[in-house]
Amino acid sequence: MARTPTGTINSVATALAAAKTISGISNAAEAVVSSVAHGFSVGDIVLIYSNWGRLNFRAFRVKSVLADSFVLEGANTSNTELYSPGAGFGTARKAGGWVDLDRTMNHSTSGGDAKTVNVKFIESETELALNDGFTAVQRTFDMDADMIGTPAYNALKTLSETGADTVIKRRTKANAISLLPATVSFNEEENLTEGQIVTVKGTFNAQNISTRYAA
Repeated sequence: MARTPTGTINSVATALAAAKTISGISNAAEAVVSSVAHGFSVGDIVLIYSNWGRLNFRAFRVKSVLADSFVLEGANTSNTELYSPGAGFGTARKAGGWVDLDRTMNHSTSGGDAKTVNVKFIESETELALNDGFTAVQRTFDMDADMIGTPAYNALKTLSETGADTVIKRRTKANAISLLPATVSFNEEENLTEGQIVTVKGTFNAQNISTRYAA
């Protein structure tokens, strides 16, 4: 069923817990991560740092746990051409201290579009378009300037000042969610437009692609 943005809640993680060592990740439809005494629980959001480039700096939900391993929900690492067997080591950090971003508006997303390189060989009269990844994603929004001093305002300000890694969680009324690893830029300069509330502007600078989960 189609939906509108109304009722969507955006949150930021204000803290990333101490890194837990990953000794390896399986090649599977949903990756099994080996990490001794990781301490994660089902439903935790974790940020993965991995020598597998396609998995590095991705955020996932923990689907199931054992004492020394956990499963990344929706992390398909079964293609051994893309994910070299016996590798995937790195670290995992739990995202926490979630703060909902209240009184925001004018949310907009740019980027994420396919990049191509045009090539024409000398013997051919026709160019070829080669896939070359995707453009970086940015999300922007306005916040009520009078939110100053609130947990949401302070969280954005601190994340912007420190340049810290974070995860952006977006959840719908039906509880579908998306997770975006990002850094934050927060512009406290007031925007005054006649007939509208006074706002300040926030930007999420994506560090990888989103991970989406259905309701």
